[in-house]
Amino acid sequence: MATVTTFPFAQLPHIESSPRRVRVLFGGEYIVDTTDALLVWLKPNYPYYFFKNKDVPEKYLVDAFQSQKHHIYDIVVGNRRAEAAATAYHDDELDGLIQLEFSEMDAWFEEDEQIFVHPKDPYKRVDVLQSSRHVRIEVNGVEVANTTRPRLLFETSLPIRYYIPKTDCKLELLTPSETTTQCPYKGVASYYHVNLPSGEVLEDIVWWYRTPQLECAEIKGCAAFYNEKVDIYVNDVLQPRPESPRASKRASAIVPV
Repeated sequence: MATVTTFPFAQLPHIESSPRRVRVLFGGEYIVDTTDALLVWLKPNYPYYFFKNKDVPEKYLVDAFQSQKHHIYDIVVGNRRAEAAATAYHDDELDGLIQLEFSEMDAWFEEDEQIFVHPKDPYKRVDVLQSSRHVRIEVNGVEVANTTRPRLLFETSLPIRYYIPKTDCKLELLTPSETTTQCPYKGVASYYHVNLPSGEVLEDIVWWYRTPQLECAEIKGCAAFYNEKVDIYVNDVLQPRPESPRASKRASAIVPV
């Protein structure tokens, strides 16, 4: 089976300082505005922003509950309240640091650029390359895409993703899904179900980006299929299905690939 790159750090949590100005907007106010933020990896996938106590004014924090290692606060600005949205740590390496729930805030900015979902990992790289490889995709023996002009997306720690121009996909077998996901590197993804002639429906195994982030602009309008759930032939060679966190999961509602 194909595998993906392993996590680069030997121990968690891993903590690094960030050179960027970070601002967090909630209820019409910047409740954080600092050049002293920390990137913290609590798990291998990606980092979170943590802040020193001095950078999160107490006037926005209202006690919620407390454990031996954590103090949980609601964040309150005027009549806006985000329940249990701030966690102050009182143990080991994270002592004295506060984490804010990314999705509970109205907006996050690095310098003057808004960021989405989570901070980008400084050790992750995403490249999109035009290719002339012959890529053919089957779902349970039914061909759903066939192209010699794929865009190959290479992303650190993830399998190669083959983005296929829609005109090289059998669109009559694809039904739009209501699912959308967000990725900080690519943007907002929309999904398709695959409807096979047998009547079988495979949900959310195809995705595409209408307006991807600039760094991945070349995948605009192209469709990608989950390598883990379909058969992909490259130059007539069947590719091993990769072992990745998404191999046994439906498309994530938070972070797509």
